[in-house]
Amino acid sequence: MSVLRSLIGAAGAAALLVGAAGAASGEEKPRARDLGIPFTGEPGPNNAITDVAGLTVGYSTIIEGEGPIEVGKGPIRTGVTAILPRGRTFNPVFAGWYSLNGNGEMTGTTWVEESGFLEGPVMITNTHSVGVVRDSVVSWEADNNMMGPFFRDLYWRLPVVAETWDGILNDINGMHVTKEHTYQALDTAASGPIAEGNVGGGTGMNLFNFKGGTGTASRKLSAEDGGYTVGVLVQGNFGTRADLIVAGVPVGREITDLMPDVSWKRDEAGSIIVVVATDAPLLPHQLKRLARRVPLGIAKTGGYGGNGSGDIFIAFSTGNPEAFSREKSTTMEMVSNDNMGPIFHATVDATEEAIINAMVAAETMKGRDDNVSFAIPHDRLQEALRKYNRLQE
Repeated sequence: MSVLRSLIGAAGAAALLVGAAGAASGEEKPRARDLGIPFTGEPGPNNAITDVAGLTVGYSTIIEGEGPIEVGKGPIRTGVTAILPRGRTFNPVFAGWYSLNGNGEMTGTTWVEESGFLEGPVMITNTHSVGVVRDSVVSWEADNNMMGPFFRDLYWRLPVVAETWDGILNDINGMHVTKEHTYQALDTAASGPIAEGNVGGGTGMNLFNFKGGTGTASRKLSAEDGGYTVGVLVQGNFGTRADLIVAGVPVGREITDLMPDVSWKRDEAGSIIVVVATDAPLLPHQLKRLARRVPLGIAKTGGYGGNGSGDIFIAFSTGNPEAFSREKSTTMEMVSNDNMGPIFHATVDATEEAIINAMVAAETMKGRDDNVSFAIPHDRLQEALRKYNRLQE
């Protein structure tokens, strides 16, 4: 056992599990702005994707066991995240998606591309649990009358389920995510402030060789720019330490220790899933343009879309609430393309902040085979920003 592992020890591992579970219950903890990290743009009241009215988010977080891996038994460090564009209401939203690098999965996107609509929730989990989550969403939608009008029991669904790989900390091949976990994430989805870090699908993830996971942020546009809200949620599991940038500061070159203490080495870490929501009345082709701006926010943190990374993004609009119909023509409102600039800017800014929020909220976690992923130390992060005159004090 290495020095770093011995410092944590068995008692420390138990404490870390308690801390991670607390995050899932919404335990208040500092966010990036609380540390004095400067960001561009004005956030909404919760600085979260849930600032888009009517949208809800839910989690199921699974943290069990410790020590050597026994496939099928654990240790387990994983979960499920659910984003419901209009809550528990069947009212499809316009959507568009984009992949920067396709070493990953987001099911259902061929129909999003073809139809222009997202007809249900967006789910995020680990790589090897996409199938069970997808199938469980079909059942949940049937149980909760989230299908819209169909003839008797004849219906079809193509759920959107995305993933990142948590095999460093989680018994990913043990298939621990179940139908019940998917239902829990969907049934507990709520508006308002949401937990970040080691929660939901982000439970076992890593960012720039620090502990990563789930993060969120939002931007409120000025009245002059339409007064719209843009919200972002990320599941971050990418990046190498030397590339990490926070508010323009090369933090990864300032904090070179606390590297993941794992039983094997990986030269490249990926991926990231990003969900962008807005109440601006955008059409599907405009939402694809929005999804294409996400990589600019990732780049501001030091991400570059490596070969092993699944960088997949979906954007949707809760505007045009009566857009979907199987029977009649409808009339749409659309933001002028010439007025898209502030919405693009908000997407880039919120993506950057959501990634840093995920890292700031995450707590040190020990997982399978006593592999350890360390949280970024807040005091040293502030020290690095202070060195470059970037800390807001």
